[in-house]
Amino acid sequence: MSLETKEYAKRLVEQMTLEEKISQMRYESPAIERLHIPAYNWWNEALHGVARSGVATMFPQAIALAATFDEELIEKIGDVVSTEGRAKFEAYSGRGDRGIYKGLTFWAPNINIFRDPRWGRGHETYGEDPCLTAKLGCAYIRGIQGKDPDHLKAAACAKHFAVHSGPEALRHEFDAKVSLHDLYDTYLYAFKRCVKDAGVEAVMGAYNRVNGEPACGSKTLLQDILREQFGFEGHVVSDCWAILDFHEHHHVTKTVEESAAMAVNHGCDLNCGKAFLYLSRACEQGLVEEKTITEAVERLMDVRIRLGMMEDYPSPYANIPYDVVECPEHIALSLEASKRSMVLLKNDNHFLPLKQEQVHTIAVIGPNANSRAALVGNYEGTSSRYITPLEGIQEYTGEKTRVLYAQGCHLYKDQVEFLGEPKDRFKEALIAAERADVIVMCLGLDAGIEGEEGDAGNEYASGDKLGLKLPGLQQELLEAVAAVGKPIVLTVLAGSALDLSWAQEHAQIRAILDCWYPGARGGKAIAEALFGEFSPCGKLPVTFYEGTEFLPDFTDYSMAGRTYRYTDRHVLYPFGYGLTYSQIRYSDAHADVTDFGILEPVTVHVTVENTGTYPVQEAVQVYVRFSEREAYDPGYQLKGIRSVALECGEKKEVCITLSPRDFALISEEGKCLVHPGSYEIAVGGQQPDERSSRLTGQTVSTLFICKTGNVTEVEY
Repeated sequence: MSLETKEYAKRLVEQMTLEEKISQMRYESPAIERLHIPAYNWWNEALHGVARSGVATMFPQAIALAATFDEELIEKIGDVVSTEGRAKFEAYSGRGDRGIYKGLTFWAPNINIFRDPRWGRGHETYGEDPCLTAKLGCAYIRGIQGKDPDHLKAAACAKHFAVHSGPEALRHEFDAKVSLHDLYDTYLYAFKRCVKDAGVEAVMGAYNRVNGEPACGSKTLLQDILREQFGFEGHVVSDCWAILDFHEHHHVTKTVEESAAMAVNHGCDLNCGKAFLYLSRACEQGLVEEKTITEAVERLMDVRIRLGMMEDYPSPYANIPYDVVECPEHIALSLEASKRSMVLLKNDNHFLPLKQEQVHTIAVIGPNANSRAALVGNYEGTSSRYITPLEGIQEYTGEKTRVLYAQGCHLYKDQVEFLGEPKDRFKEALIAAERADVIVMCLGLDAGIEGEEGDAGNEYASGDKLGLKLPGLQQELLEAVAAVGKPIVLTVLAGSALDLSWAQEHAQIRAILDCWYPGARGGKAIAEALFGEFSPCGKLPVTFYEGTEFLPDFTDYSMAGRTYRYTDRHVLYPFGYGLTYSQIRYSDAHADVTDFGILEPVTVHVTVENTGTYPVQEAVQVYVRFSEREAYDPGYQLKGIRSVALECGEKKEVCITLSPRDFALISEEGKCLVHPGSYEIAVGGQQPDERSSRLTGQTVSTLFICKTGNVTEVEY
């Protein structure tokens, strides 16, 4: 924030009555005409495109974008999203429409850690790793907000602060109990980076309690950590109607006035909900001081000034034309993101890519084959065109190849038709399979059965998954079609890990392509991947497990036994894993120094060469492990990424610099410490684990360095 905008905000707020100040702390903020403050609705969504306000470019879901491991791409996408959002805002407000989902304050990205594959909202995140989440979250924020903090193109919001990842059914009453080690080691890191490195304008609190305190009214989280430790200067918004949970479900207060006062006193400035309607009475009861309200409103006015909502502080972005919305360049970037996000999990004997001249008839089977819902995930906008996998294959093959289609089964019910018998579409699928040279099975999930409590329609788990099996009859359908004996390519459209053990082990399933929720036109990208127009090169941002039997209880927020950082048990596909149609060779890995002071950075060098026949975008990954770590410390941790474009036969040297913070471990007391001793640095296109080596046939180069000096606390 500049001194100019702070002073402007202070002058505005000085002229407001108490009631006027309070009116500006609700997401539906009315106009104050005498001060030339227009009405404004703070609630807008832009998780992977401008959402819920009509047509916009619909990018792949956030978890898919995470699979690119590419900060530059994510920043470009954020820039496009805010460009379209700004164009829509100016057009709407110019016609007097200042309603919900029409503003410039985007409640994205979701940087919670996808700690458990059962969590329904995990596909809104950038995966299970704090470093990857931080880097991609910062990139998206930079794209959204632009390069001038005094003239924001739009305002991003890091959510949900903090320690929030299910269960959805319990979120209004749940108390997430977390150790100081896990709090700082896992749950807070991305938030700190988004505040410190990306200057995120807003932070949204979570529904749950954290160690007994409701997150949207937590002194520990909002004052002690966010404002004092992290130095956050922006505004805090509650999750929607979360403040009412203080007295209705958490029972930490008795009245709505007490709840509203608790939120404001501990640092919540803006209420998505109705609790702040009672702030006047809270003031009358002596529960909150007007000074505290004034400080909150000054922060809110400051960001509105910097967004260009006041006549005498105009925005340089005010003239972005509406024509940019879903323009050809933005659609092309969305398709590029779809292609870059796909992860090739299996490709026996190089079965993919398909050769069209050898495929006379192809059967496209499964509940997600022609599903628009499986393209977009949640928090989505409206596309002017959708291309499902079936439509993409039909368009790609034209009249040269016969394309048969069968739904096969419902996504999760045992019949498709309301009055149909169980398995009412099975036989059609088998008939199509018998007539095909190749079968493309399109299975998985959609946001109707994995998602947010209240939005997802899964009556069994409020949006969370009960397990990792394919829902409904899908596994049975897959096995029945496999029994026909034709080669199968399994395409998975889902926002989270599934147990694909049977498909991985079964010889009839020749290839598996994880397509996530690939965006509105994702079917075009899927078809082009299958027929070799490009090579898939995404990497998994989450671990795929062999079931959930060995995972800790879903409600246990300890990280022990979770994610690649804390377990290697029963892993099907590891974090960081992904095949290509090409071959990538790593060589000459070395560090610029091997024995150096404890606070010195180190630069890792490696040569990456594409020795295959397809261009690729390789995600180079650097992991660090302290050789003498304590039992509660993680193993290898991702600390650096670099996305590198390689043409066939091309080689490049990649340099990634690690800071002293990248070598730090979090103590049991939550302190960030660099220890003297030996560190292992692994650099390659995958995690340095045995499972990745078995799946890829490649090993990762490991370097050993030594830091000398005394145990030193570094900035978190």
